[in-house]
Formats: sequence, structure tokens, C-alpha cells
Amino acid sequence: MAEKNAKKKKKKELTPDDLMKLEIAKEIGLMDKVEELGWGGLTAKETGRIGGLMTAKKKRRKK
Repeated sequence: MAEKNAKKKKKKELTPDDLMKLEIAKEIGLMDKVEELGWGGLTAKETGRIGGLMTAKKKRRKK
């Protein structure tokens, strides 16, 4: 019984950054890959693309 409970992951509440990351992944067509492999399944290039777009979006929001 303890094993069963240990395997259950608590769903953490999504932060605004998490929501933006999901939105950008959808926009550039990476959500299928994320859902299948998780965020760790993305290449460095894909991860960098998401990070760059997040930074650009944040800068635009500040103005």
C-alpha cells in the first residue's frame, strides 16, 4: 500500500510561467512531444526556443 501512495505524484499548482511555457509549446507544435515524453524529452534547441519566446513575451508585457 505504501508503494502505491509513493508512486502518486502530487499535482503542483501551475505558475504564470508554467502556463506561458505550455502556451508557447502549443504555438510551436511541441505539445504532443511534451505530453508523450515530458519536458525532459525536448532537445536543447527546442527548450531554448521556448525560453527565448518566453523572454520576448515577458519583455513585451513590461512595456
